[in-house]
Amino acid sequence: MTESPSPAPLSTVEVWGWVGGRIDDIDGGEVGQVHGLFADAESGDPSWLIAKHGGRFRAALVAIPLHDCAAAGGRVWVAHDRRAIRSSPVVDPTRPLLREHELTICGHYGIGEGVGRAAEVAGRPASSVTSTPAS
Repeated sequence: MTESPSPAPLSTVEVWGWVGGRIDDIDGGEVGQVHGLFADAESGDPSWLIAKHGGRFRAALVAIPLHDCAAAGGRVWVAHDRRAIRSSPVVDPTRPLLREHELTICGHYGIGEGVGRAAEVAGRPASSVTSTPAS
């Protein structure tokens, strides 16, 4: 039995194409809109999708792990439910993410320090910038 190759990582250009698109949760319900993205501070690869949710007067911006997103037809589907996305720690899309903030966000989504994005940033120095707003 052969192991299938991992899908190619998403490019920043590809993910920027999602901006303005609707975000649906794992159950297919709308939870917000793609606002932007963060990119890894070392590699420049996209690392987090920035989602805007809530009403006009109570909107919040949160990060969603990019590895948990897929897009087609002007929509982005995420592998989390509405409650997990809406209760995620708030981010400022104009400021970089520090190692500790990223690990907090990873913990919120159940990503332990030994896997995925948490493993990528856990070994970096304390208080270091791990993701920056992508442009």
